[in-house]
Amino acid sequence: MTDRERRAFAGLIAVCRKLRGEGGCPWDREQTLTTMTPYLTEEAAECGEAIASGEAPHMAEELGDLGFLVIFCLDLLRDEHGIEPAEALERAAQKLIRRHPHVYGDAVIGGGDAAYRQWQEIKRAEKGGEEHRSLLGDQPRSLPALVAAYRVQEKAGAVGFDWPEASGALAKVREETGEIERAMTGDTTPELAAEVGDLLFATVNLARHLRVDPERELRAALRRFRERFEHVERRLAESGRTPSQASLAEMDELWEEAKAGARSAPSGLEEKKS
Repeated sequence: MTDRERRAFAGLIAVCRKLRGEGGCPWDREQTLTTMTPYLTEEAAECGEAIASGEAPHMAEELGDLGFLVIFCLDLLRDEHGIEPAEALERAAQKLIRRHPHVYGDAVIGGGDAAYRQWQEIKRAEKGGEEHRSLLGDQPRSLPALVAAYRVQEKAGAVGFDWPEASGALAKVREETGEIERAMTGDTTPELAAEVGDLLFATVNLARHLRVDPERELRAALRRFRERFEHVERRLAESGRTPSQASLAEMDELWEEAKAGARSAPSGLEEKKS
């Protein structure tokens, strides 16, 4: 750790304690671990969006904000339960050392997948006495379904329960699409709903094999949809109409116009070069 890193870390703790101390901010002094939970969730999501943007200053800002919230909550933990921030960080370091025997010990592994598999096996052994505990572990109920599916598949894959190639995952998506077609009888039956769920799960698995974050890319697709639909609305408004007053063919034409405009727009990298 550099001197600057030490100063920055100590400075962040000092700011937290100043805000929560005598003469500090009334709002900060009122917070508890429970009241801070939504902010942790929100800030983590903002970090994900910043990373997806590819803008380094934005990433640094949001990750810094998340770091502040973590330190803030560690200080709350000290007040509410008597566990010092240093102890929490020491526990994290000790856990990482235990679960990386190929780095801190003599274990030998073959690659990233083997390292992940080893991590899961050590984690399970640490639970002690829970012989029938699933390798899939537990997940927070508030975890987005796409993220939860990705993590479950990742853990199952770590012990070999997985398609060896992405082509197998793609074939499964096609199989699930066919099952939906066969279940489409005109009514939304429980069987059809289940098949749609299976298709979503299979699609997440394909994304994982392609090393694509499904949560991030679905959000990006949603953003693109909004931008293109809003373009359609603006163009129709120019003629004094709304989407409900236009034909599907007209809206499709304007949609393609929006897509073409997005493709021709310079990327952030190109703008920096110009």
